Amino acid sequence: MAASSEGSPKTEPRPAVSGPAYLRLVLLGAAVGIPAAFAAALFLAFVHDLEHWLWTDLPDALGESSPPWYLVVALPAVGACLVLAARLLLPGDGGHSPLEGIGGGVTPLAYAPGIALAAIGSLAFGAVLGPEGPLIALGSVVGVAVTLFAPVGDREKAVLSTAGSFSAISALFGGPIVGGMLLVEGGLEMGAALLPIILPGFVAAAVGYVIFIGLGNWGGLGTPGLAVPNLPPYDGTHVYDLLLAVLVGVAAAVIVTIARRAAAVVAGRGVSRFGLPVLLVGGGLAVGLVAQCADWLGADSQDVLFSGQTAVPNLVAEDSARIVLVLLVAKGIAYAVSLGSGFRGGPVFPAIFLGIALATFAVVWFDVSPTLAVAVGAAAGTAAVTRLLVTSALFASLLVGTAGVDAVPAAVLAAAAAWLTIAVVERRAEAIPVSETGELAEGVAAVDRS
Repeated sequence: MAASSEGSPKTEPRPAVSGPAYLRLVLLGAAVGIPAAFAAALFLAFVHDLEHWLWTDLPDALGESSPPWYLVVALPAVGACLVLAARLLLPGDGGHSPLEGIGGGVTPLAYAPGIALAAIGSLAFGAVLGPEGPLIALGSVVGVAVTLFAPVGDREKAVLSTAGSFSAISALFGGPIVGGMLLVEGGLEMGAALLPIILPGFVAAAVGYVIFIGLGNWGGLGTPGLAVPNLPPYDGTHVYDLLLAVLVGVAAAVIVTIARRAAAVVAGRGVSRFGLPVLLVGGGLAVGLVAQCADWLGADSQDVLFSGQTAVPNLVAEDSARIVLVLLVAKGIAYAVSLGSGFRGGPVFPAIFLGIALATFAVVWFDVSPTLAVAVGAAAGTAAVTRLLVTSALFASLLVGTAGVDAVPAAVLAAAAAWLTIAVVERRAEAIPVSETGELAEGVAAVDRS
Protein backbone atom coordinates (compact mmCIF):
# COMPACT_ATOMS: atom_id res chain seq x y z
CA MET A 1 0.00 0.00 0.00
CA ALA A 2 1.41 3.35 -0.96
CA ALA A 3 0.22 6.80 -0.08
CA SER A 4 -0.30 9.85 -2.20
CA SER A 5 0.80 13.29 -1.13
CA GLU A 6 -2.81 13.99 -0.20
CA GLY A 7 -2.85 11.15 2.28
CA SER A 8 -5.03 8.60 0.44
CA PRO A 9 -3.56 5.12 0.17
CA LYS A 10 -2.95 3.53 -3.20
CA THR A 11 -2.87 -0.21 -3.71
CA GLU A 12 -0.14 -2.10 -5.49
CA PRO A 13 -0.77 -3.70 -8.91
CA ARG A 14 -2.88 -6.82 -9.24
CA PRO A 15 -0.98 -10.05 -8.71
CA ALA A 16 -0.86 -12.16 -11.86
CA VAL A 17 -1.92 -15.34 -10.05
CA SER A 18 -5.00 -17.52 -10.09
CA GLY A 19 -6.29 -20.85 -8.82
CA PRO A 20 -3.96 -22.73 -6.45
CA ALA A 21 -1.34 -19.99 -6.67
CA TYR A 22 -3.87 -17.42 -5.44
CA LEU A 23 -5.00 -19.71 -2.60
CA ARG A 24 -1.34 -19.99 -1.59
CA LEU A 25 -1.12 -16.19 -1.61
CA VAL A 26 -4.16 -15.92 0.67
CA LEU A 27 -2.69 -18.47 3.07
CA LEU A 28 0.58 -16.54 3.07
CA GLY A 29 -1.47 -13.43 3.88
CA ALA A 30 -2.83 -15.21 6.95
CA ALA A 31 0.70 -16.26 7.89
CA VAL A 32 1.90 -12.67 7.53
CA GLY A 33 -0.89 -11.42 9.81
CA ILE A 34 0.41 -13.17 12.91
CA PRO A 35 4.03 -11.91 13.04
CA ALA A 36 2.97 -8.48 11.75
CA ALA A 37 0.49 -8.10 14.61
CA PHE A 38 3.04 -9.29 17.16
CA ALA A 39 5.64 -6.86 15.83
CA ALA A 40 3.12 -4.02 16.01
CA ALA A 41 2.03 -4.96 19.51
CA LEU A 42 5.60 -5.18 20.79
CA PHE A 43 6.45 -1.84 19.20
CA LEU A 44 3.40 -0.14 20.73
CA ALA A 45 4.08 -1.73 24.12
CA PHE A 46 7.65 -0.45 24.08
CA VAL A 47 6.52 3.07 23.11
CA HIS A 48 3.86 3.00 25.84
CA ASP A 49 6.29 1.81 28.52
CA LEU A 50 8.95 4.34 27.54
CA GLU A 51 6.36 7.11 27.49
CA HIS A 52 5.19 6.09 30.98
CA TRP A 53 8.76 6.07 32.27
CA LEU A 54 9.58 9.49 30.78
CA TRP A 55 6.39 11.31 31.69
CA THR A 56 5.28 9.55 34.91
CA ASP A 57 8.11 7.67 36.59
CA LEU A 58 10.78 10.29 35.91
CA PRO A 59 8.73 13.16 37.38
CA ASP A 60 7.96 10.95 40.39
CA ALA A 61 11.68 10.31 40.87
CA LEU A 62 12.22 14.08 40.75
CA GLY A 63 9.59 14.60 43.45
CA GLU A 64 7.00 16.09 41.06
CA SER A 65 3.36 15.03 40.81
CA SER A 66 3.26 15.94 37.11
CA PRO A 67 5.93 16.63 34.46
CA PRO A 68 7.71 19.90 35.40
CA TRP A 69 8.12 22.61 32.81
CA TYR A 70 11.72 21.76 31.98
CA LEU A 71 10.81 18.17 31.11
CA VAL A 72 7.84 19.31 29.01
CA VAL A 73 10.11 21.59 27.01
CA ALA A 74 13.20 19.38 26.88
CA LEU A 75 11.88 15.86 26.23
CA PRO A 76 10.53 16.53 22.71
CA ALA A 77 13.92 18.02 21.83
CA VAL A 78 15.68 14.92 23.19
CA GLY A 79 13.36 12.81 21.07
CA ALA A 80 14.28 14.98 18.07
CA CYS A 81 17.91 13.96 18.57
CA LEU A 82 16.91 10.29 18.31
CA VAL A 83 14.94 11.02 15.15
CA LEU A 84 17.95 12.87 13.74
CA ALA A 85 20.24 9.92 14.48
CA ALA A 86 17.81 7.52 12.80
CA ARG A 87 17.49 9.70 9.71
CA LEU A 88 21.18 10.45 9.28
CA LEU A 89 22.84 7.23 10.42
CA LEU A 90 20.43 4.44 9.44
CA PRO A 91 19.02 3.55 6.02
CA GLY A 92 15.52 4.61 5.04
CA ASP A 93 15.44 8.20 6.36
CA GLY A 94 13.40 7.02 9.36
CA GLY A 95 10.42 6.24 7.14
CA HIS A 96 8.32 8.50 4.95
CA SER A 97 7.30 12.02 5.90
CA PRO A 98 3.90 12.38 7.62
CA LEU A 99 3.26 15.26 5.22
CA GLU A 100 2.83 12.60 2.53
CA GLY A 101 -0.05 10.87 4.33
CA ILE A 102 -0.32 7.59 6.18
CA GLY A 103 2.35 5.90 4.10
CA GLY A 104 2.78 2.50 2.53
CA GLY A 105 4.53 0.67 -0.26
CA VAL A 106 7.02 -2.17 -0.03
CA THR A 107 9.45 -1.36 2.80
CA PRO A 108 12.90 -3.01 2.64
CA LEU A 109 14.07 -4.98 5.66
CA ALA A 110 17.07 -2.70 6.09
CA TYR A 111 14.78 0.24 6.82
CA ALA A 112 13.18 -1.32 9.93
CA PRO A 113 15.70 -0.14 12.59
CA GLY A 114 15.63 3.46 11.36
CA ILE A 115 11.83 3.51 11.14
CA ALA A 116 11.47 2.10 14.66
CA LEU A 117 14.03 4.48 16.21
CA ALA A 118 12.60 7.57 14.50
CA ALA A 119 9.07 6.61 15.56
CA ILE A 120 10.15 6.01 19.16
CA GLY A 121 11.90 9.38 19.26
CA SER A 122 8.75 11.04 17.95
CA LEU A 123 5.90 9.20 19.67
CA ALA A 124 7.27 8.48 23.15
CA PHE A 125 8.89 11.91 23.56
CA GLY A 126 5.78 13.95 22.82
CA ALA A 127 5.69 14.84 19.11
CA VAL A 128 2.11 15.39 17.94
CA LEU A 129 1.87 12.51 15.50
CA GLY A 130 0.13 9.13 15.53
CA PRO A 131 1.50 5.58 15.37
CA GLU A 132 -0.24 4.55 12.15
CA GLY A 133 2.57 5.53 9.76
CA PRO A 134 5.34 3.54 11.47
CA LEU A 135 3.01 0.59 12.04
CA ILE A 136 2.17 0.43 8.34
CA ALA A 137 5.88 0.46 7.49
CA LEU A 138 6.83 -2.15 10.09
CA GLY A 139 3.97 -4.39 9.01
CA SER A 140 5.23 -4.09 5.45
CA VAL A 141 8.70 -5.12 6.62
CA VAL A 142 7.24 -8.28 8.17
CA GLY A 143 5.40 -9.05 4.93
CA VAL A 144 8.64 -8.68 2.99
CA ALA A 145 10.45 -10.88 5.53
CA VAL A 146 7.94 -13.70 5.01
CA THR A 147 8.74 -13.71 1.29
CA LEU A 148 12.31 -14.69 2.15
CA PHE A 149 11.00 -18.08 3.29
CA ALA A 150 8.30 -18.43 0.62
CA PRO A 151 9.69 -17.10 -2.67
CA VAL A 152 7.14 -15.19 -4.73
CA GLY A 153 7.18 -12.73 -7.61
CA ASP A 154 7.45 -8.97 -7.24
CA ARG A 155 3.70 -8.41 -7.51
CA GLU A 156 2.89 -11.08 -4.95
CA LYS A 157 5.57 -9.58 -2.71
CA ALA A 158 3.79 -6.22 -2.93
CA VAL A 159 0.47 -7.86 -1.95
CA LEU A 160 2.02 -9.58 1.08
CA SER A 161 3.68 -6.31 2.06
CA THR A 162 0.25 -4.68 1.99
CA ALA A 163 -1.21 -7.57 4.01
CA GLY A 164 1.41 -7.04 6.71
CA SER A 165 0.60 -3.34 6.87
CA PHE A 166 -3.11 -3.93 7.36
CA SER A 167 -2.51 -6.55 10.02
CA ALA A 168 -0.32 -4.11 11.93
CA ILE A 169 -2.93 -1.32 11.95
CA SER A 170 -6.08 -3.43 12.31
CA ALA A 171 -6.51 -2.70 16.02
CA LEU A 172 -5.77 1.01 15.69
CA PHE A 173 -8.75 1.47 13.39
CA GLY A 174 -11.22 -0.73 15.20
CA GLY A 175 -10.51 -4.05 13.53
CA PRO A 176 -10.26 -5.54 10.04
CA ILE A 177 -13.41 -3.87 8.69
CA VAL A 178 -11.97 -0.35 8.70
CA GLY A 179 -8.61 -1.64 7.46
CA GLY A 180 -10.35 -3.46 4.63
CA MET A 181 -12.38 -0.40 3.66
CA LEU A 182 -9.17 1.61 3.72
CA LEU A 183 -7.76 -0.88 1.22
CA VAL A 184 -10.84 -0.78 -0.99
CA GLU A 185 -11.47 2.97 -0.96
CA GLY A 186 -7.84 3.83 -1.42
CA GLY A 187 -7.60 1.61 -4.50
CA LEU A 188 -10.84 2.50 -6.25
CA GLU A 189 -8.99 3.84 -9.27
CA MET A 190 -7.85 0.26 -10.00
CA GLY A 191 -11.42 -0.88 -10.62
CA ALA A 192 -11.89 -4.66 -10.94
CA ALA A 193 -8.13 -5.17 -10.71
CA LEU A 194 -8.40 -4.42 -7.01
CA LEU A 195 -10.53 -7.46 -6.20
CA PRO A 196 -7.75 -10.12 -6.13
CA ILE A 197 -5.75 -7.95 -3.72
CA ILE A 198 -8.49 -7.51 -1.14
CA LEU A 199 -8.68 -11.04 0.25
CA PRO A 200 -5.05 -11.47 1.44
CA GLY A 201 -5.22 -8.07 3.15
CA PHE A 202 -8.56 -8.84 4.79
CA VAL A 203 -7.35 -12.22 6.05
CA ALA A 204 -4.14 -10.73 7.44
CA ALA A 205 -6.06 -7.92 9.16
CA ALA A 206 -8.53 -10.38 10.72
CA VAL A 207 -5.76 -12.64 12.01
CA GLY A 208 -3.81 -9.65 13.29
CA TYR A 209 -6.82 -8.31 15.15
CA VAL A 210 -7.27 -11.63 16.93
CA ILE A 211 -3.68 -11.37 18.13
CA PHE A 212 -4.34 -7.87 19.45
CA ILE A 213 -7.51 -8.63 21.41
CA GLY A 214 -6.76 -12.19 22.44
CA LEU A 215 -8.57 -15.42 21.66
CA GLY A 216 -11.03 -17.02 24.09
CA ASN A 217 -9.57 -17.12 27.61
CA TRP A 218 -6.13 -16.17 26.35
CA GLY A 219 -5.38 -12.63 27.49
CA GLY A 220 -3.88 -11.41 24.24
CA LEU A 221 -1.97 -8.20 23.93
CA GLY A 222 -4.75 -5.68 24.41
CA THR A 223 -6.16 -3.09 22.03
CA PRO A 224 -4.02 0.06 21.77
CA GLY A 225 -6.29 2.02 19.43
CA LEU A 226 -8.49 5.02 20.07
CA ALA A 227 -11.32 4.35 22.54
CA VAL A 228 -13.77 6.62 24.34
CA PRO A 229 -15.40 4.65 27.17
CA ASN A 230 -18.67 5.35 28.96
CA LEU A 231 -20.28 7.39 26.20
CA PRO A 232 -23.96 8.06 26.95
CA PRO A 233 -26.57 6.79 24.48
CA TYR A 234 -27.47 9.23 21.72
CA ASP A 235 -31.12 8.76 20.76
CA GLY A 236 -32.74 10.43 17.81
CA THR A 237 -31.25 12.56 15.06
CA HIS A 238 -32.12 16.26 15.03
CA VAL A 239 -31.79 18.79 12.23
CA TYR A 240 -29.51 21.03 14.27
CA ASP A 241 -27.22 18.07 14.94
CA LEU A 242 -26.87 17.54 11.20
CA LEU A 243 -26.10 21.22 10.75
CA LEU A 244 -23.48 20.94 13.48
CA ALA A 245 -21.93 18.00 11.62
CA VAL A 246 -21.58 20.05 8.44
CA LEU A 247 -20.02 22.98 10.30
CA VAL A 248 -17.53 20.72 12.11
CA GLY A 249 -16.62 19.01 8.84
CA VAL A 250 -15.89 22.30 7.10
CA ALA A 251 -13.97 23.71 10.06
CA ALA A 252 -11.90 20.53 10.51
CA ALA A 253 -10.94 20.56 6.84
CA VAL A 254 -9.87 24.20 7.05
CA ILE A 255 -7.81 23.68 10.21
CA VAL A 256 -6.09 20.54 8.89
CA THR A 257 -5.33 22.30 5.60
CA ILE A 258 -3.83 25.28 7.43
CA ALA A 259 -1.71 22.94 9.58
CA ARG A 260 -0.44 21.02 6.56
CA ARG A 261 0.39 24.15 4.59
CA ALA A 262 2.13 25.73 7.56
CA ALA A 263 4.09 22.49 8.01
CA ALA A 264 5.12 22.53 4.36
CA VAL A 265 6.36 26.10 4.72
CA VAL A 266 8.29 25.15 7.88
CA ALA A 267 9.88 22.19 6.09
CA GLY A 268 10.76 24.16 2.97
CA ARG A 269 12.23 27.21 4.66
CA GLY A 270 13.67 25.40 7.67
CA VAL A 271 15.75 22.83 5.83
CA SER A 272 17.10 25.33 3.32
CA ARG A 273 17.97 28.01 5.91
CA PHE A 274 18.99 26.06 9.00
CA GLY A 275 19.55 22.45 8.01
CA LEU A 276 17.83 19.33 9.31
CA PRO A 277 19.53 19.14 12.76
CA VAL A 278 18.54 22.67 13.76
CA LEU A 279 15.05 22.23 12.31
CA LEU A 280 14.39 18.99 14.17
CA VAL A 281 15.74 20.04 17.57
CA GLY A 282 14.16 23.49 17.23
CA GLY A 283 10.88 21.82 16.30
CA GLY A 284 11.07 19.65 19.41
CA LEU A 285 11.68 22.70 21.61
CA ALA A 286 8.78 24.53 19.92
CA VAL A 287 6.40 21.62 20.54
CA GLY A 288 7.42 21.52 24.21
CA LEU A 289 7.05 25.28 24.60
CA VAL A 290 3.58 25.25 23.04
CA ALA A 291 2.51 22.45 25.39
CA GLN A 292 3.90 24.27 28.42
CA CYS A 293 2.20 27.54 27.42
CA ALA A 294 -1.09 25.63 27.25
CA ASP A 295 -0.37 24.29 30.72
CA TRP A 296 0.20 27.80 32.05
CA LEU A 297 -3.15 28.80 30.50
CA GLY A 298 -4.97 26.10 32.44
CA ALA A 299 -4.92 23.12 30.08
CA ASP A 300 -2.92 19.93 30.59
CA SER A 301 0.35 19.82 28.67
CA GLN A 302 -0.06 16.05 28.28
CA ASP A 303 -3.26 16.63 26.31
CA VAL A 304 -1.33 18.84 23.88
CA LEU A 305 1.58 16.45 23.41
CA PHE A 306 1.37 13.03 21.72
CA SER A 307 -1.14 11.75 19.18
CA GLY A 308 -4.25 12.64 21.17
CA GLN A 309 -5.58 9.07 21.44
CA THR A 310 -5.57 8.91 25.23
CA ALA A 311 -6.58 12.58 25.62
CA VAL A 312 -9.94 12.37 23.82
CA PRO A 313 -11.93 11.18 26.89
CA ASN A 314 -10.61 14.16 28.89
CA LEU A 315 -11.40 16.47 26.00
CA VAL A 316 -15.06 15.51 25.64
CA ALA A 317 -15.49 15.70 29.42
CA GLU A 318 -14.17 19.28 29.53
CA ASP A 319 -16.77 21.86 30.63
CA SER A 320 -14.79 25.03 29.88
CA ALA A 321 -14.89 26.47 26.37
CA ARG A 322 -11.74 28.44 27.15
CA ILE A 323 -9.77 25.29 27.92
CA VAL A 324 -11.12 23.60 24.79
CA LEU A 325 -9.97 26.60 22.75
CA VAL A 326 -6.51 26.48 24.34
CA LEU A 327 -6.24 22.77 23.53
CA LEU A 328 -7.46 23.29 19.97
CA VAL A 329 -5.01 26.08 19.21
CA ALA A 330 -2.05 24.49 20.99
CA LYS A 331 -2.66 21.08 19.47
CA GLY A 332 -3.00 22.58 16.00
CA ILE A 333 0.26 24.53 16.29
CA ALA A 334 2.17 21.56 17.75
CA TYR A 335 0.70 19.34 15.01
CA ALA A 336 1.93 21.67 12.27
CA VAL A 337 5.39 21.90 13.84
CA SER A 338 5.62 18.11 14.24
CA LEU A 339 4.55 17.58 10.63
CA GLY A 340 7.00 20.09 9.22
CA SER A 341 10.14 19.79 11.31
CA GLY A 342 11.10 16.25 10.35
CA PHE A 343 9.54 13.98 13.01
CA ARG A 344 8.23 10.60 11.92
CA GLY A 345 4.74 9.27 12.58
CA GLY A 346 1.23 9.38 11.17
CA PRO A 347 -1.03 12.41 10.62
CA VAL A 348 -4.44 10.86 11.37
CA PHE A 349 -4.96 10.75 15.14
CA PRO A 350 -4.01 14.39 15.88
CA ALA A 351 -6.47 15.43 13.16
CA ILE A 352 -9.15 13.34 14.88
CA PHE A 353 -8.40 15.15 18.15
CA LEU A 354 -8.80 18.52 16.40
CA GLY A 355 -12.12 17.44 14.89
CA ILE A 356 -13.47 16.26 18.23
CA ALA A 357 -12.24 19.48 19.89
CA LEU A 358 -14.28 21.50 17.40
CA ALA A 359 -17.39 19.44 18.16
CA THR A 360 -16.78 19.73 21.90
CA PHE A 361 -17.60 23.45 21.77
CA ALA A 362 -21.19 22.43 21.03
CA VAL A 363 -21.13 20.11 24.05
CA VAL A 364 -20.07 22.97 26.32
CA TRP A 365 -22.27 25.69 24.84
CA PHE A 366 -25.42 23.85 23.77
CA ASP A 367 -25.32 20.66 25.85
CA VAL A 368 -24.99 18.52 22.72
CA SER A 369 -24.39 14.83 23.37
CA PRO A 370 -20.68 13.99 23.73
CA THR A 371 -21.40 10.82 21.77
CA LEU A 372 -22.50 12.92 18.82
CA ALA A 373 -19.43 15.13 19.23
CA VAL A 374 -17.08 12.13 19.13
CA ALA A 375 -18.77 10.65 16.04
CA VAL A 376 -18.89 13.92 14.14
CA GLY A 377 -15.38 15.06 15.15
CA ALA A 378 -13.73 11.71 14.41
CA ALA A 379 -15.37 11.47 10.98
CA ALA A 380 -14.46 15.05 10.09
CA GLY A 381 -10.85 14.80 11.27
CA THR A 382 -10.24 11.47 9.54
CA ALA A 383 -11.75 12.61 6.24
CA ALA A 384 -9.85 15.91 6.34
CA VAL A 385 -6.47 14.21 6.55
CA THR A 386 -7.03 10.99 4.57
CA ARG A 387 -9.49 12.23 1.89
CA LEU A 388 -11.30 8.90 2.36
CA LEU A 389 -15.05 9.36 2.78
CA VAL A 390 -16.53 5.95 3.61
CA THR A 391 -13.57 4.85 5.74
CA SER A 392 -13.90 8.00 7.87
CA ALA A 393 -17.62 7.56 8.51
CA LEU A 394 -17.16 3.85 9.23
CA PHE A 395 -14.35 4.45 11.71
CA ALA A 396 -16.39 7.10 13.54
CA SER A 397 -19.40 4.79 13.68
CA LEU A 398 -17.39 1.94 15.19
CA LEU A 399 -15.75 4.33 17.64
CA VAL A 400 -19.04 5.32 19.28
CA GLY A 401 -20.48 1.81 19.03
CA THR A 402 -24.06 0.99 19.95
CA ALA A 403 -24.35 4.15 22.03
CA GLY A 404 -24.06 6.23 18.88
CA VAL A 405 -26.03 4.35 16.23
CA ASP A 406 -28.28 7.37 15.70
CA ALA A 407 -25.19 9.56 15.28
CA VAL A 408 -24.12 7.75 12.10
CA PRO A 409 -26.03 10.08 9.71
CA ALA A 410 -24.33 13.08 11.31
CA ALA A 411 -20.93 11.36 11.03
CA VAL A 412 -21.54 10.74 7.33
CA LEU A 413 -22.42 14.41 6.80
CA ALA A 414 -19.33 15.53 8.71
CA ALA A 415 -17.07 13.33 6.59
CA ALA A 416 -18.78 14.51 3.40
CA ALA A 417 -18.46 18.18 4.39
CA ALA A 418 -14.75 17.74 5.16
CA TRP A 419 -14.17 15.89 1.90
CA LEU A 420 -15.96 18.50 -0.18
CA THR A 421 -14.15 21.34 1.56
CA ILE A 422 -10.79 19.74 0.87
CA ALA A 423 -11.78 19.27 -2.78
CA VAL A 424 -12.75 22.95 -3.08
CA VAL A 425 -9.52 24.07 -1.41
CA GLU A 426 -7.42 21.91 -3.72
CA ARG A 427 -9.26 23.15 -6.80
CA ARG A 428 -8.68 26.72 -5.69
CA ALA A 429 -5.00 25.98 -5.06
CA GLU A 430 -4.65 24.65 -8.61
CA ALA A 431 -5.90 28.00 -9.89
CA ILE A 432 -3.30 29.99 -7.92
CA PRO A 433 -0.11 30.91 -9.82
CA VAL A 434 2.82 28.57 -9.27
CA SER A 435 4.81 31.31 -7.55
CA GLU A 436 2.27 31.33 -4.72
CA THR A 437 1.97 27.57 -4.27
CA GLY A 438 5.53 26.50 -5.07
CA GLU A 439 6.60 26.98 -1.49
CA LEU A 440 4.16 24.28 -0.37
CA ALA A 441 5.46 21.77 -2.88
CA GLU A 442 9.00 22.73 -1.93
CA GLY A 443 8.21 21.95 1.69
CA VAL A 444 7.05 18.41 0.96
CA ALA A 445 10.05 17.82 -1.33
CA ALA A 446 12.44 19.25 1.26
CA VAL A 447 11.33 16.69 3.81
CA ASP A 448 12.26 13.93 1.37
CA ARG A 449 15.60 15.47 0.40
CA SER A 450 16.56 15.96 4.02
